[in-house]
Amino acid sequence: MASDPSDLDDKLPLQGRFNRFRKLAGLSAQISADVLKSGAKRLVGQEPELLSKAAAEKLVSTLGELKGAAMKFGQVVSMDTEFLSPEVRQVIARLQNEAPSMPQEVVVRVLREELGDTPEALFREFDPKPLAAASLGQVHRAVLHDGREVAVKVQYPGIAETLSGDMDNLGLVVKTVSKASRLADGTAYFQELREEMLLETDYLREAALCSDFARATAALPDLRVPEVIAERTSRRVLTLELLQGRTLKDWVVSEPSAEERFRVARQLIFAIYAPFFTHGQMHADPHPGNFMVLEDGRLGVLDFGSIKRFSPRFVDANRRMFLHAVRLESMDVMGLSREVGFTSELPDEEATPLIQEVLHIAGRPMRSSPYDYASCSITRDMKLHFARNAPRFLKIRPPAEAVMFFRSTGGLAQNLRLIAAQGDFRGVFQEVASLL
Repeated sequence: MASDPSDLDDKLPLQGRFNRFRKLAGLSAQISADVLKSGAKRLVGQEPELLSKAAAEKLVSTLGELKGAAMKFGQVVSMDTEFLSPEVRQVIARLQNEAPSMPQEVVVRVLREELGDTPEALFREFDPKPLAAASLGQVHRAVLHDGREVAVKVQYPGIAETLSGDMDNLGLVVKTVSKASRLADGTAYFQELREEMLLETDYLREAALCSDFARATAALPDLRVPEVIAERTSRRVLTLELLQGRTLKDWVVSEPSAEERFRVARQLIFAIYAPFFTHGQMHADPHPGNFMVLEDGRLGVLDFGSIKRFSPRFVDANRRMFLHAVRLESMDVMGLSREVGFTSELPDEEATPLIQEVLHIAGRPMRSSPYDYASCSITRDMKLHFARNAPRFLKIRPPAEAVMFFRSTGGLAQNLRLIAAQGDFRGVFQEVASLL
């Protein structure tokens, strides 16, 4: 018996700005109650978790159902090693490549609409059970007629409109905050993030970015970027070569050796920084589900919808700042910051020490060897530095494109903390510098 179309729609991401906003408002109330309960325990001398496992399960259930921008937010939350327990992070980490899947009938419908035929005709084999389900689409394992194994990402119907609505809801919040405080005007940064996220729904664009990223990393033998299968790719279906291995989040719980941890951490640093400095491109969605430790030891890179291309000016100034830091040279902090695109309402004598401290915190692994990422406090110390100096930092504005740069480098720092490697990372950054 054929499924009722209304039943299928019930299993797709919730539609409508108001409906999704209401769902998120209910979740927010539950999470807030959990946080308040934690605060009460802290007042009586206990050390509670910021978020309970039960609240984390509710978060995963709701955001997994909503998908879109809401699920992407959950992926970011799951990477925070400072404020969530390992148990809670493990629950939320399911959002990195697991979510309720769409019915097979819908998958078939999308493939027909986009590629013109059924899965059975398009592929020698097509596994109806998803290999992974994420924020914008789900991935199926398949085999081409020539025997090559591939991963087929099928976009959720209506997700482009859903994502747009999510970002419009968030935009209202940003505008409200901006009107309340001129210093806290984040509209330009939000617009940058909004435009980048909406572009991710175009899989033809993602296919082109994947091929570009492959060229940008071609000189790095330890990295692997999958080949695009153009004849099985369209605006809502993306077919890539299937990489064999374990995602970073699965690999890290397998108790790898200290040598393995250092090797993979080194590969991650190259995956983020090398293409940025050499080709102006950066993977700006670096959660652990987007990297894979392959069976041959290389690091596979996945999900190319958020590859960011930066302006030559931004890349050049950051490159020079990086080289000064690696070589332990003094630098014109404000001059280079302005070249990057920063503006400041503070006198240079006030702004300079603030930015110098940011560079000092971020540059710890470049100055000392060995460096231990297991005890790394870069993320925590950076948050404390910004919190203590918030009124003054609000008068220093980075360029809009820096949003994606910070998203990428911040995610890298969280991944390196997750891997907990120790070793000569100063030497690794010197290797990166040798490419420039």
